Amino acid sequence: MTTAEGRGYAPDDAWRHADEAFDRSERQFEYSYFHSSGSSELTVPAGQVHVEVWRGPEYRVYRADVNVPTGTRVTRPITVERLDNLPARGWWSGDVHVHMNYGGAYRNTPQHLAFQARAEDLHVVENLIVNKEQRIPDIAYFRTDADPVSTPTFLLLHAQEFHTSVWGHVGLLRLRSHYLLPEYAGYPNTAAASLALMNAAVADLAHAQGALVGYVHPFDTRPDPGDTTAALFYELPVDVALGKVDYLEVMGYSDHRITSEIWYRLLNCGFRLPAAAGTDAFPNFASLRGPPGLVRMFVHSGTTLDHATWLAGLKAGRTFVTNAPLLEFSIGNATMGDEIKVPVEMQRLRAVVKLRSNVPIDHLEIIGNGRVVVAVPLAADKMTANDTVWVPVNGSGWYVLRAYSDRAEMPVLDLYPFASTSPIYVRVGDEPVRSLDDAAFFVRWIERMEALTRASTAWNTPSERDQTLRTLAGARSVFMRLAVP
Repeated sequence: MTTAEGRGYAPDDAWRHADEAFDRSERQFEYSYFHSSGSSELTVPAGQVHVEVWRGPEYRVYRADVNVPTGTRVTRPITVERLDNLPARGWWSGDVHVHMNYGGAYRNTPQHLAFQARAEDLHVVENLIVNKEQRIPDIAYFRTDADPVSTPTFLLLHAQEFHTSVWGHVGLLRLRSHYLLPEYAGYPNTAAASLALMNAAVADLAHAQGALVGYVHPFDTRPDPGDTTAALFYELPVDVALGKVDYLEVMGYSDHRITSEIWYRLLNCGFRLPAAAGTDAFPNFASLRGPPGLVRMFVHSGTTLDHATWLAGLKAGRTFVTNAPLLEFSIGNATMGDEIKVPVEMQRLRAVVKLRSNVPIDHLEIIGNGRVVVAVPLAADKMTANDTVWVPVNGSGWYVLRAYSDRAEMPVLDLYPFASTSPIYVRVGDEPVRSLDDAAFFVRWIERMEALTRASTAWNTPSERDQTLRTLAGARSVFMRLAVP
């Protein structure tokens, strides 16, 4: 709710939120919003106010201007129109990276977080309990089953994010026994200053409990193994090569297209890595990046919402990720997570694509083995597409459908609207998926990690460094085999 100059208003009893990442050349104030249970009362200046209502990507954005005379109460009924009902077709939305309390001006609770999620039409929230410096704000909420606020159509889980200052952050979903301590590693001037606890070891501990392990908010800038002026400790390719990663936040608190570039390189090396989405939301902040579900994934897991089945769908790659566009994608009879086996003489496959979005989109593309193979035309409104196209087959590989815009589009509080499916895989005869260039890229990446590991003094003992080097060497050998013709 905003006035002409862009100043936001909210009910007296509501938590006010705003997006701090705004361009002052475009607006005077932060984009302000609040969550509503369906009925809200606000006090605003007399005159015209602009009303904007968002309820996630399955609904159209409602916009209206309302004239409020001096001293007069105005009632405005609002109906938000559905674009689609994905749960009715077995697709359930979730955000795998939310921090219920992490600093912030408010004190959040499971009940209030569930209210925020319902307002965003979000069905699964993974509250990643994590350290804030040397304390763990939500540790008392950890449990191995769903929080009691859960319902048949909403699940709140208390999971874990493991922090390191060097190797990258990982999410641990559905720990079945206990929270992992120490909660962090590589923190200078603490008892956990050593770099020795790699994410590979953390992944093993989590997998021993039956959990899923994923890398979160990966890349804002393109990592360059050839740039020796910047440190490169990020462990993602190491753990993918060693079989320790179950999902990647293709959409997170990061640049989605840059993250996708690294994801494509890993897929080109033959690794099957599903797309997940996690906002890294701090819903107890007044002014910070957007709400839970700002980025979300949809998992095809059946008409009944069940956490174990939902996570199994994630691990199987039956997902798409989005902050607005809704995607449908199939090749032949296969959809996300499936593999198609075709004879060597096959040169093309028939694909069906569909897009619906509540904000305009500039590009809809099929990516094959890291390259745009089909640019799908959009309707005149740039919010819909429905087409059947042919995709070329140039050996074994994979295909994803992605949509994006060239710049930010309110009320999507992100760098730009974006969506991507997980891959559909294609096997041509007995030919493996292989990219010599991409494998060599990761060999150079790990060689940089090895050099930095040898140079570091942040070890308790030489044996810690030596064990780390053995782990890196094991992963490097995997990529070296893939880099040989």
